[in-house]
Amino acid sequence: MGNSGTRDKQPETFNYGVVRQFTVMTIVWGVVGMAVGVLIAAQLIWPDLNFNTPWLSYGRLRPVHTNTVIFAFGGTALFATSYYVVQRTCQVRLFSDKLAAFTFWGWQVCLLAGFLTLPLGYTSTKEYAEYEWPIDILITLVWVAYAVVFFGTIFKRRVKHIYVANWFFGSYILTIAILHIFNNIEIPVSMWKSYSVYSGVQDAMVQWWYGHNAVGFFLTTSFLGMMYYFVPKQANRPIYSYRLSIVHFWALAFTYMWAGPHHLHYTSLPDWTQALGMIFSLILLAPSWGGMINGIMTVSGAWHRLRTDTILKFLVTGLSFYGMATFEGSMLSIRTVNALSHYTDWTVGHVHVGALGWVAMTIFGSFYYMIPRLYGRSEMASPKQVELHFWLATIGVVLYIASMWVAGVMQGLMWRATAEDGTLVYSFVEALQATYPLYAIRLLGGFFFLAGMLVMAWNTWKTLQGQDKPNPVVYLYNPDSTQPELVGPPSDKPVTGPVSA
Repeated sequence: MGNSGTRDKQPETFNYGVVRQFTVMTIVWGVVGMAVGVLIAAQLIWPDLNFNTPWLSYGRLRPVHTNTVIFAFGGTALFATSYYVVQRTCQVRLFSDKLAAFTFWGWQVCLLAGFLTLPLGYTSTKEYAEYEWPIDILITLVWVAYAVVFFGTIFKRRVKHIYVANWFFGSYILTIAILHIFNNIEIPVSMWKSYSVYSGVQDAMVQWWYGHNAVGFFLTTSFLGMMYYFVPKQANRPIYSYRLSIVHFWALAFTYMWAGPHHLHYTSLPDWTQALGMIFSLILLAPSWGGMINGIMTVSGAWHRLRTDTILKFLVTGLSFYGMATFEGSMLSIRTVNALSHYTDWTVGHVHVGALGWVAMTIFGSFYYMIPRLYGRSEMASPKQVELHFWLATIGVVLYIASMWVAGVMQGLMWRATAEDGTLVYSFVEALQATYPLYAIRLLGGFFFLAGMLVMAWNTWKTLQGQDKPNPVVYLYNPDSTQPELVGPPSDKPVTGPVSA
């Protein structure tokens, strides 16, 4: 009889299905969120574009735009890449397919609910946390499931080492959970109305503890996890300094938590708290630039590829904007600088250096690497369209941030200009009129960036059309390596190299 009564064990495969779902929806939400952004940019020039309905007014659509591009576009991209990276670096399938599926559908329900309720005026009024309490509860459930899937996958990993990208992803998951819970402790008074348990300056402090750390962990630390995987993969080089990546992680995680008060300069917040936020914001420049330099120097020895490798162009450009955004953020935290910049469009420009330059560019580069591999291809359907997208996005972000920098400095100077008798030289309306040409340039930049997003959507559609949906077999390579595999599917034969330090 022999072994006729036994069956060969089926080889374990990666769960690429949920990664593909998150990837497609990232692009869908990107188009939607950026389209809303272009609309509200146009409304600042032509207010009649609200079409005489409160649902489409600037005040209603602005939080729709911010929440859609941050949590729908950026957040869905983080689900996709973290699930991809944790499987590849741990060389094991996701912890639970059912929980992973729940995170996808639950997250999409949260995003859709927010997209519908915010224009209707159902909002908690908190920056970056406008959703009302029923949506907040669902977000909490989804996030707990996300944490179980991610950390469960790490727990059952087949390699001893936890690759540094997973440290960044893991810290963002844990920190956002804490921020979300404590910032959204509220008392419901109806199905779509609640009141925060905090009040006055305490509410402001908690809000910007949340707001700045949402930027710090949802939009920075998490995307550094993306960078630490996809830059060495695309460059086919080890990380420049693995030790620096660990120092970068711990310094960033500790310092970011204290920087939130710099959003509340010249308010009723105690002066010592404002000073604490400013000091830690200045200290924050060191670990931020350490990570930026580590990423860019990873490409050292492969600089010639930037002439022809558009994916690498996206990733290196994203890192460059990360360096710009962190330097500018530290400078804007200084009280005397903040006195000029606060409440002006300089802040809007700064935010979009990070959002368009760092976050979006990093997503584009990572996705152009990942999408062909998710559908069994060696490259996107049209590499020329990838190149077109890069230039549309680059021109768009430069137009956007340059116009807002100029507008912001001009506004700050006009608002503080006084005559010899102490009266204001310019009225607010005069400052607004002077800003209109710069708003037009900002709108043009937004159109370029949205056009690039549409090019990516079309290219992605052509890439996945008619393709198989492979779930590659998990193979164990070099289990003691601290470096992720350097060559991925479709050959699926990783090559590892020595780790530089």
